[in-house]
Amino acid sequence: MAQHRTDLRNVRRPIEQANGLPNPHYIDPAVFAEERQAVLFDNWAGLAVTADVPAIGDAVPLSFLGMPLLIVRDRQGEVRVFQNTCRHRGMILVEEPRNIEGAIRCPYHSWCYATDGKLVSTPHVGGPGQNTHSGIDRALLGLVEIRSHIWMDVIFINVSGQAPAFADAHADLLARWAEFDQPLYHGGAESRFQIPVDCNWKLAVENYCESYHLPWVHPGLNSYSRLEDHYHIEQPGRYSGQGTLVYRQLKDEAGQSFPDFAGISDKWDTAAEYITVYPNVLMGVHRDHSFAIILVPESQAHTVEHVHIYYARPDTDPALRERNAKQWKEVFDEDVFVVEGMQRGRHAPTFDGGRFSPAMDGPTHLFHDWVAAQIERHRSLPQAAE
Repeated sequence: MAQHRTDLRNVRRPIEQANGLPNPHYIDPAVFAEERQAVLFDNWAGLAVTADVPAIGDAVPLSFLGMPLLIVRDRQGEVRVFQNTCRHRGMILVEEPRNIEGAIRCPYHSWCYATDGKLVSTPHVGGPGQNTHSGIDRALLGLVEIRSHIWMDVIFINVSGQAPAFADAHADLLARWAEFDQPLYHGGAESRFQIPVDCNWKLAVENYCESYHLPWVHPGLNSYSRLEDHYHIEQPGRYSGQGTLVYRQLKDEAGQSFPDFAGISDKWDTAAEYITVYPNVLMGVHRDHSFAIILVPESQAHTVEHVHIYYARPDTDPALRERNAKQWKEVFDEDVFVVEGMQRGRHAPTFDGGRFSPAMDGPTHLFHDWVAAQIERHRSLPQAAE
């Protein structure tokens, strides 16, 4: 990687002197590969939501940065993440989402795994009719489990296994939003959608972190939640985002709104907050609903935003949920031309990463600084120097 290393010194400077991340961090496949490990695999990255596997035995295969993974709700109801790869010859185990009533069976040689990952059957492994062999220790050949943690229904994974415990890594944020640490109910089919964007995943984070663009990109939203109603959320090295002092609840024709989350403080009567859980999960909380956007990078220039909306009770009005999802999708769609335009702009050879408004871009600068810190940490490791 040495020949691809970028100079990050300007990124780490105070906001008044800092530049943003250099162009290669958005357009160079080699730098994308470096960030894959340093930023996404070495930290707690968002993968999916537990609502994807609601019933015992549900299994969903997916790919994350080229890794074939399998989310399973095991017989004890625990959600687990495994490599979707048989320990015998590396065959993909599950091709499509389905419910596993018995075992996870490899379609190649029928090695079978329990939903907790244990290898339970190896037919003919010792020869015809011989299902055991002294050289095959089933206890050592279970599915490779990826370290995972669930918070606000999001499944976070730490691929390297080297990150601090999630509760330690995100202690400040968990304390900040402790009031929302209660049952969340996914709004169902109308409350999940995807937005494909032709940009590097970091540009979606950068745009989400700040409210500076509201008057020009979101005129409808800005008409009642104005730029001056917003405040910065800045925790260096941890998370960043924005909040608003003006949140307007959605109401139906009879004037009814979604029920509030239980026991939350008066602050949330009119406030809402939008925070990036570094590296790739965008979250929003309101008195009556929350959402999570998981950014799944497919290449250095293409990302899929997976949006999920949650409520305080499972019996909310479907029509109102659909209106809420439509309203949010319109807001998120308004950002597409911005992040895609910035992606195209990163092909300007003399663009220096840009400058930040010290008054308006603090949350975005903190994200750049955090990404640069992860890369520098990774580069300092012995194997990175080879």
